[in-house]
Parts: sequence; C-alpha cells; structure tokens
Amino acid sequence: MPIILFDIDGTLVRTGGAGKAAMEQALTSAFGVAELRDDVKYSGRTDGAIGRDLLVVHGIEPTLANQHKLRDAYLANLPGHLRERGGEVCPGIPALLAHLAAQPGAVLGLLTGNVRVGAQHKLAHFGLWDYFVCGGFGDDRYERDDVARAALAHTVAHLGRDVAPADVWVIGDTPHDVTCARAIGARAVAVATGWHPLDELAGCAPDLLFSDLSDHTKLLAAWA
Repeated sequence: MPIILFDIDGTLVRTGGAGKAAMEQALTSAFGVAELRDDVKYSGRTDGAIGRDLLVVHGIEPTLANQHKLRDAYLANLPGHLRERGGEVCPGIPALLAHLAAQPGAVLGLLTGNVRVGAQHKLAHFGLWDYFVCGGFGDDRYERDDVARAALAHTVAHLGRDVAPADVWVIGDTPHDVTCARAIGARAVAVATGWHPLDELAGCAPDLLFSDLSDHTKLLAAWA
C-alpha cells in the first residue's frame, strides 16, 4: 500500500462553514473589526495565507504577532462553531479510512492548509483524527506547495526511511491539491466533494478523478 496524504475541508469533512465563521469572529473579537469584508478566498489555501490576507483587507498590519493573535482567537472560536454547524463526513470516507487502516504497510497522513490544532479540532469533532500518523499543516506557511514539502519530510521522519515520491498519493478537492502533489512528485486524486466541479478538476489532469469516494474500489485497485 502507498503513502496517502489527505486534504481535510471538502475531502474528508464538510464543516458547514465553521472555519470561516470562526475566522471572522476572530477578526471581531481580537481586533474589533465591525464591518467584515468578503474579499479573501479560502478554498485550497493555507490558514496562514488566509489570515494574512484578512488582516490586510481589513486594514490591519499583517505582522507575525498580529497573524498569531488572529490564529489564536480563531482556534478558540472553532470548537463552538463546529458544534453549532454540525457538518458531515464526506461520502465513503469512514469506510475508506477503516479499510486502509487495516492494511499492512498503509500510511495515512494529512496535507492540509489548516493549522495543526485546527485540523485536530475538525477531525476530532468527526471522530477521524486518530487515523492519521503524519502530515503537513498550514502553520506559518503561505503556499500549499510548501505544506506538501513539509508533509513529505514529516512522513520520511515518521517512517525513518527514504520515501519515493511516486509512492505518495495526495487526495484533495481543489486544483491546489493537484498542483502541490506535483510539486513533490506525488500522484494526485481529485474528488469533487468540495467547491470545485468535476470539469474544473479534470482540467488539472489528476491521476484519478471521482465525483465522491462512496465507491472506492477503483481507488483501492490503483493502490493494490
């Protein structure tokens, strides 16, 4: 079995907008922002880049101290918004993770723009956090390619051996997931369970493309 790195939002779970709501509340609680502007894109980006851009858009100096202040307020708000909004696990994910976790040699990790604590909040809320043993996160990283490099490095450290990039698969729901897989020489699976439709994802030329993972027999066959 290969090394499989999963994105979170729109791939493993859908939080009903809890992350965005927590970030916007953080702007208000930490910086007193009274009028929120919806000018920053969230999909496929790191929390670091989103937070930096939110500060700029709202006229706040994006110093590292201010970015960390926003992040800390976001993390304090996130569990409450997860409880309020409910959300759901994406189709097929529980069965896929349970199957993979039982396979000898399978390595399950994360490659996500979420900061690590935020990722843990989201996945623990849905009972999925304990499946993952390594990964790369969006803490103080602004580009998904850098997160991919960190995920690969952490995987190598976790395993204690070199990893052939061709043995790594990245599963995600955005064009950024495909491009960051390519940045480390990994193969890419795109799944249209987030904000990006099949035809847009197909244009990124992933190795495999699915509308969802409710029937993952083709995916498992590719890894056999």
